[in-house]
Amino acid sequence: METPGTVWLSALAAVVLVSVLSLVGASSLVLKEKWLKPMLIVLVAFAAGALLGDAFLHLLPEAVEAKGELSLSISLAVLAGVSAFFVLEKGLHWHHAHIGHEETVHPVAVTNLIGDGLHNFLDGAIIAASFAVSPQLGVATTVAVALHEIPQELGDFGILVHSGLSPKRALMLNFVSGLAAIAGAVATLAFTPVDTIENAMVPFAAGAFIYIASTDLMPEIHKEPEPLKSVIQLLAFGCGVGVMAALLVLE
Repeated sequence: METPGTVWLSALAAVVLVSVLSLVGASSLVLKEKWLKPMLIVLVAFAAGALLGDAFLHLLPEAVEAKGELSLSISLAVLAGVSAFFVLEKGLHWHHAHIGHEETVHPVAVTNLIGDGLHNFLDGAIIAASFAVSPQLGVATTVAVALHEIPQELGDFGILVHSGLSPKRALMLNFVSGLAAIAGAVATLAFTPVDTIENAMVPFAAGAFIYIASTDLMPEIHKEPEPLKSVIQLLAFGCGVGVMAALLVLE
């Protein structure tokens, strides 16, 4: 059994590591656009597979094991995770696919930063909840979050620059937004009982991951009709699931 101090240290270290990924936006300054776009769509496919793999191979089995059976409460917690991210995207309009036309500079930037900050807060809470259950579940969930953070943060960086911010300022604000994950982790570890984490937070995280993969990431994959690229994306998706399956050996 992990001590509380070890759980805090592991969770916060993982959250800080994932938060630093917001700096990956800098890569868009040095990568040529012709290489960046193909790389991103492969990352999106890989992240979709990893999120679904974590949800179905790690989070849901852990929730069922903790409860002793697949109960209505687990199903409701999964539904709550799906619904929370649906409301988040509807209310704050941070879904990147909708930012493609002329907008006033500041509202777009502010809306994106608020939405991304809330998303990062929930990511931090999910990572912390996973480490509170077991270090193995924490590692698997951190990997899944990190993999979907890379394309997400690149997209956020692009939105901020498109909104009129300088690349340097956009990168700084993106990084600050990423630090909201630390607040989410601290709030979860400080105020949420372990029983609540196992019975509610873990299946909630599964629902969140299922939503992100199914509504944010997979539709982007479907936009690429070319057979060869589609095969590459399918392989990337399979590799994402495979990474989560490989992490089962840690358990």
